[in-house]
Amino acid sequence: MRWILLFALFAGCASHERLVPGQATPADADKVMGAAAEARPGQNGETVRYYSRQPYGRQIYAARFGRDGRLIGIEPRLTTDNMERIVRDSWSSAQVRDLLGPPYEVHSLPRQEREVWTYWMHGTTWPKHLYVQFSKDGILREVIYIDDPTLRGREQD
Repeated sequence: MRWILLFALFAGCASHERLVPGQATPADADKVMGAAAEARPGQNGETVRYYSRQPYGRQIYAARFGRDGRLIGIEPRLTTDNMERIVRDSWSSAQVRDLLGPPYEVHSLPRQEREVWTYWMHGTTWPKHLYVQFSKDGILREVIYIDDPTLRGREQD
């Protein structure tokens, strides 16, 4: 049973490779990757469609489409390189969302006047959670990258 689940997981991860840049449309991407979690305007008239594999796929893919509606490329967004690009006390929530995509969970901390977004990520040796915390003015104030707390005390399969 475990092998079937692993095969299904990996087959879903590689499915976007069937989409050909310059040919594929958003409808083609939705057929292959499922419904987009969100679409946002990108640079130079592009549209970026985010395909979430959260929580257990621990990835969000961004498919960029040009003005002509054709695929430019697909890239994973929940990477340590992208995480290291974000800047505390400088970046807005819109900038973080453009880079990483929509969060898996959003929590409000009313007493601290903060909002926390949660992303489930792959780590190098253990699954991770990324928490980004915004003040009420929408500015990024904290970035926390920790071992997945839902797995604490359990061995990783």
